[in-house]
Amino acid sequence: MLVYERLQIYMDGAHRSVCDINALLNCGTVMRTWQAEAFGFPNPFIGIAGYAIVLAIATALIAGASFARWYWVAMQVGHTLAMAFVLWLWYNTTFDINALCLFCMIVWIMQTAIFVKVTTRNIHAGVIPASESIRHAAPNWIWFSIILVYILLFGIIFIRFFDVIMGMF
Repeated sequence: MLVYERLQIYMDGAHRSVCDINALLNCGTVMRTWQAEAFGFPNPFIGIAGYAIVLAIATALIAGASFARWYWVAMQVGHTLAMAFVLWLWYNTTFDINALCLFCMIVWIMQTAIFVKVTTRNIHAGVIPASESIRHAAPNWIWFSIILVYILLFGIIFIRFFDVIMGMF
């Protein structure tokens, strides 16, 4: 949906996105910025390729595949870069663009969960060096870690746009 909306805006600059709800929740505003094409092409294309790879890996794992350490290191690097990119986009929408894209927020939510899961898995499996006690405890902190990041991201958004949000009611 995000790619479709981005292409519609590309073809028709006056296109109103399905998630253009108000001045704050406005995908069109976000998608018309330079940040929406950080690498010279629409960011959603990165998601199409990246999440297709994630889906293929998840399917292989469900089917019983196992991967070498180098593969998990590469996956950690990829998801760390993806999380850094998501945080950069979050910062820009929150503090520079002053509008939020609902579809983008879904990506933030999913990438956060994937990053935390891959990181805790890699700590537990010894791919990321850690003490034995941390390796043993890491899987028990997955949901807490994910929820903590969500509270931070969306709590800052709530504080940043408090007056706008209260004005909606």
